[in-house]
Amino acid sequence: MGAAPAGAVQRSTPLAPGVTYRQFDIQGAKGPVHAHVVTVDLRDRHVRLGLLHPGAVAARAPVSRMADAQGAVAGVNGDFFDITETQHPGVEATGSTDGPAITHGHVLKAAVPDGQRFGPALPPGTSTRDVLGVGVDRRARLDDMTLTGSIRTSAGRLPLGGFNQYALPEGSIGAFTSDWGSVSRLRATCGTDTDRAAPCSTDTYEVTVRGGRVVAASDSPGTGAVPRGTTVLVGREAGAQRLRKLWAGEPVKVAHALVAARSRIPYSFALGGYPVLRGGKPGAGLDDATAAVRTAVGIAAGGRRVFLFALDGAPEYRKGLTIAEVAAAMRALGSVDAFSLDGGGSTTLVARAPGASSATVRNHPSGGAERPVPNGIGVFSGP
Repeated sequence: MGAAPAGAVQRSTPLAPGVTYRQFDIQGAKGPVHAHVVTVDLRDRHVRLGLLHPGAVAARAPVSRMADAQGAVAGVNGDFFDITETQHPGVEATGSTDGPAITHGHVLKAAVPDGQRFGPALPPGTSTRDVLGVGVDRRARLDDMTLTGSIRTSAGRLPLGGFNQYALPEGSIGAFTSDWGSVSRLRATCGTDTDRAAPCSTDTYEVTVRGGRVVAASDSPGTGAVPRGTTVLVGREAGAQRLRKLWAGEPVKVAHALVAARSRIPYSFALGGYPVLRGGKPGAGLDDATAAVRTAVGIAAGGRRVFLFALDGAPEYRKGLTIAEVAAAMRALGSVDAFSLDGGGSTTLVARAPGASSATVRNHPSGGAERPVPNGIGVFSGP
């Protein structure tokens, strides 16, 4: 990739109609940093944003590989995710994200409880339900998405407390589908709503539903891929007790949806993180002390212009920016709203030069190489 530039602003490089790439220096409180920005003009009908993902919720891949597999001309890494389970010996890290995810209008997963998230402490007034997405109206926006759903049984309806997420609320039942992947579902029953490191529940139960009927049950969450047309229900505490009342062959129907708090426009794609700028104003209580390599997304022009922003992780720039400085940098770019994504070793921005067959990593990942991540934002150009 070559040495990170130390000079002034470079001219914008066109990647595709409505998509440009540039890089420039920013003077942070802890030292100089180098920023990489892809600007996307959604007013161009040939350009769209979408979710980069490796084909399963509980899976990871480098941003460049996901971009090439899906034909993106540019992209950045996405949401914070469950990268390690050192506090739960013997429990497999899922690689799944903290927040909701939607691709092509299809709900992939819902958010874990705030107290279970893997990422750093959330700023005041934000939660794991916060998303950045693009609606079917092709406008980018910030929103809040809550899971709603039920499990209809012969005895009545049970509330659905989770959907393809690595941590379930205490006492709840979660549903896992073929989108989840093959990673163990055990992690979903570990921790509490307020303590990620709390022990795994000792009261669990799992029921497999296929063809609308109960076909199997187990006292503990299992592993292995969930076949298409099959839903696995995992319960903990009170949820487990409810599932034990189901019988083999019983008709069961699971319904779910993500309900947006701020928009009635359906989302074509969405992913989690947290807001740092709303209406041109920084969020309250943003951290102004901890500097790091960061990834963020900015929204301008009524949702028609988007900035994908990633800092360089080369040694001379690795001190990074604080979240408060990220909000200021996004506003200086022209953003009215801005959203923080996973940073540190995950921060990656890729772009494919016109005529090239694959995307190139444009920043220096701080770990020395691309970190596999569970999702990202892709920029797509075509008819």
